[in-house]
Amino acid sequence: MFDIGFWELAILFGLGLMVLGPERMPRVAAQLGRWAGQARSMARNLTQQFREELEPLETMHSDLNKEMNRDFSKYRPDIGEHAESEDPDEDPDEGPDEDSDKDP
Repeated sequence: MFDIGFWELAILFGLGLMVLGPERMPRVAAQLGRWAGQARSMARNLTQQFREELEPLETMHSDLNKEMNRDFSKYRPDIGEHAESEDPDEDPDEGPDEDSDKDP
């Protein structure tokens, strides 16, 4: 998490011991440990809540993707045949080219 090695911990412990003294150091270390445990617990709970909230949305998204990717040719076989016979360069929304009937 913090990428602190052994020597960094030893230096921090030594500084804490000099600043706080041997009487207060164990109490402060215990309090820091409790705070770290509470922070981990809160992070776990938050992650779990996010997963619980997002699970129905992911299911809905998956269902929508399946529905969109479904093959509709069995309901309208003429659509599949029509799509295969069309010229791929021609846009089906455009009508016949109006300029082709006119003289230059």
